[in-house]
Amino acid sequence: MAATILSAPILGRLSLLRQGFGGGASTVFAIRISAAGFAYAGQVLAARVMGWDAYGIFATVWVWTALVGHTLTLGLAQGASRFLPEDQARGDADHARGYVRAGALVTGGTALAAAGLGLALLWLEPGLLGATYRAPALIAALILPVFAMQDYCEGIARSQNWLGLAIAPPYLLRQAAMMAFLAGAMLLGAPAVAETAMTCMFAAALVSTVLQSVLVAGRLRVELPPGPHRYDLRRWFGATLPIAGIDLATAGFSFVDVIVLGALASPAELGLYFAATRIQQIAAFVPYAVSAAALRHYSAAQAMGDRSRLLALVRRQGRFTAGATAFVGLGLLAGSPLLLALFGANVSEGLPLLAVLVAGGIAASLFGPCADLLTMLGGERICAAITGGAVAAAVLLCVALVPVLGPLGAALAMALAQTGRAAALSLAAKNLHRLPTPVWDAA
Repeated sequence: MAATILSAPILGRLSLLRQGFGGGASTVFAIRISAAGFAYAGQVLAARVMGWDAYGIFATVWVWTALVGHTLTLGLAQGASRFLPEDQARGDADHARGYVRAGALVTGGTALAAAGLGLALLWLEPGLLGATYRAPALIAALILPVFAMQDYCEGIARSQNWLGLAIAPPYLLRQAAMMAFLAGAMLLGAPAVAETAMTCMFAAALVSTVLQSVLVAGRLRVELPPGPHRYDLRRWFGATLPIAGIDLATAGFSFVDVIVLGALASPAELGLYFAATRIQQIAAFVPYAVSAAALRHYSAAQAMGDRSRLLALVRRQGRFTAGATAFVGLGLLAGSPLLLALFGANVSEGLPLLAVLVAGGIAASLFGPCADLLTMLGGERICAAITGGAVAAAVLLCVALVPVLGPLGAALAMALAQTGRAAALSLAAKNLHRLPTPVWDAA
């Protein structure tokens, strides 16, 4: 509901980005906002039918699944936006075909190995997890290969500027299918427990991944007709492994509050906090949308040595990201009594959490697209180091504040760490590439 209310004015503002990004940002934002509606409804449904305790268990297991799954491409999904546009601009189709094939094989092999290891550990050490977590974790291990391959397909599609194909299957179709499967399971009398929700998520991920992979493969055959393959694994992994480090650190940074809170608080408290983060994620769609549209343009401008275009892209992305993030965030706070009430949450308990999380996202957006610049222009190692440091800081802050303030301590910890990370990344981008990213410098 909030997604529908907010989408029209924000899409109007994002449409101005067409001059620089070909309208990609508004396309991605429209899809993510639509997905937010399904995801929000699905989370409300899960919280309502399972109760806060089971919902908290589901949230914990799903967070770990996403955290591990996002890293299993070894950075090759993100690296596609860096290497494929360069190869295609030079007319080197053999090299591009080699990257696509190698990436798929490495992602599939790594993900299957990780899933096998997880299943073996849970089978051989049944006491490794508590009884209520064991069955959901077993299902999560099965999801990992599907999740990783969908991440890789998304990266390939983004590298070709097929933004609808990149974003719609994982963020729209998967969410809609999850909600449909969960509703159907409840109607058929399935138990309202975390493993039921994880099974529905597995089915939804499988359906959306198969469809996306078929469509991406079909379009690639047109852009990269069959022919020889050439490989440069040393060069690729030299860049993508640090990117994988960034991805792991970024995913950890996104979920560290839920992980620490899960260890220090009750499942019910975790469920309430996770509900607040799901609402706040709508505001996070803005920087994601603009970033998805901008990445390949940074790489192309750098390859052509067009510094003036680079600076213009930084300015445009920074301004719109900060303005739209603030607009959406404030809109969420205005609608928070209804949004929280639909979850069954106490508004007086959930509103402070949401307010702090939104404030942290707005503050971080003011520092501009620093992470995108470092990742695309050759600063991936320092980006990984800074993000890793931010994860460590977030853990320490959570450990210090959660025992005193409970879930509000986790929200404060993340807001402080998120803002500090953005400031450090901005300073690194300026020192390394001489490109000012904060909105007050890029104005």
